[in-house]
Amino acid sequence: MSDPLQPFYAHARQIFDLAQAQQALEWDQQVMMPPRGLEQRAQQLATLAAVVHARVADPGFGELIARLEALGELAEEVRADVREARRAHDRAVKLPGPLVQARTEACALAQAAWVEARAGDDFASFRPHLERVVALTREQAEAAGGANRYDALLDEYEPGMTEGQLRAIFRDLKGRLVPLLDAVRGASRGPDPGLLSRRFPVAGQRAFCRTVLRDMGFDLRAGRLDESAHPFTNGTLGDVRLTTRYQEDCLPSALFGTIHEGGHGLYEQGLDPARFRDPAGQACSMGIHESQSRLWENLVGRSRAFWSHYYEPLRAACPGVLDGVSLEAFHGAVNRVAPSLIRVEADEATYNLHIILRFELESDLMAGRVEARDLPALWRAGMGDALGLEPAGDREGVLQDIHWSAGLIGYFPTYTLGNLYAAQFMEKIRQDLPDLDAQVARGELGALKAWLNRTIHRHGRRWTAQELCLRVTGAALSAAPLMRHLQGRCAEVYGISAGPLTGGGT
Repeated sequence: MSDPLQPFYAHARQIFDLAQAQQALEWDQQVMMPPRGLEQRAQQLATLAAVVHARVADPGFGELIARLEALGELAEEVRADVREARRAHDRAVKLPGPLVQARTEACALAQAAWVEARAGDDFASFRPHLERVVALTREQAEAAGGANRYDALLDEYEPGMTEGQLRAIFRDLKGRLVPLLDAVRGASRGPDPGLLSRRFPVAGQRAFCRTVLRDMGFDLRAGRLDESAHPFTNGTLGDVRLTTRYQEDCLPSALFGTIHEGGHGLYEQGLDPARFRDPAGQACSMGIHESQSRLWENLVGRSRAFWSHYYEPLRAACPGVLDGVSLEAFHGAVNRVAPSLIRVEADEATYNLHIILRFELESDLMAGRVEARDLPALWRAGMGDALGLEPAGDREGVLQDIHWSAGLIGYFPTYTLGNLYAAQFMEKIRQDLPDLDAQVARGELGALKAWLNRTIHRHGRRWTAQELCLRVTGAALSAAPLMRHLQGRCAEVYGISAGPLTGGGT
């Protein structure tokens, strides 16, 4: 009997290549495609999705997987590849090809409709598209099996995580965040709220963002930075595409958006070049992926050490805008804690309340407890309850994120998981790199990138996210490291005591 390894890897790598081609078309739709190409692109994506699905669900691929499973004694990396291939194959077998094709086409059309609806603050025009995406996503979740639709969707982004686990994590985190936010509201001092809404010329922002991206170690010979309606990253290793969004009167939008996407990009460029096309050679989970973007964006990009080096280059890139503003005042501004309407511009402390709201809405949406038509009103009510704010229109409410139009239901929780993983990883990084702040203050970011490449990126999916966290940090995922970070940051900026605010367990 012939060795099944060679045909197994040939088949698996072909699946990867086809999926990458699909991503390239999706990037082009958001960045370069002329508007009249929409219907053609939707059909192209739907056809390609059907081809990818058929290759994953191919009975012959299932036989190769079974033959390898029967061998028993396999190298660790091969065992991981077989495990990941089995998970993908078993899921694909349950999903009818026509459903995969129809959902892909619906999402491509919905994303284009979302761009127009968001620009025009017109939920009514977007609603039919969202209703179709929701209906097809419910159908997909049911076909994937299990008693809980949301669990079936979570498995795509964070294998092993369940809706029940998320509710417990979010309940614990919210219980810790509330007293911290109350303490901030009662603080006797705070940052100037208007510093970051001055008019920062887009040309200056663009130049500064590219400087930071290069200093982070993102290889622009193996990637791009472009603009889109909603920042995102796709591609891998030698072809990683990042996008950002510039606003003259909102510096954080592009600044932290670029650093965030740069963190994603470093993960993709940091995968093992010998294994990135293999089933377990790809990124571990979206929670781990988001840990990389949030670590760079918040734990590095908002730190005093970072701005002690980069504040003067920013002032030079945007001449006159920050005249008379001290480093201390600017550092306070980038760490200001204040409820806001837009998730991607939210501060670290309130950001997770945005995620909890979206999680609750999409959970109810998948369970059939609410419908797409109910979302604008529920969003306004939820923002009022969580943050004491109500959007004036749907553009800054239910239409602000692209995720639901793209069918990414079940993705939002990975942002908060990423925050938790990032804080826990950073505590370990500081043990291993005790002079990290001094390095960052000199604009030397290479040692941090190398640690992440070595400790997180190169391992791909060898282990689950929870196993990776335990191996790297020696502890299971916990809210405590994130709260220690937030309490320390708020104590620094607001002068509040960090001591009694922890709450909850570990």
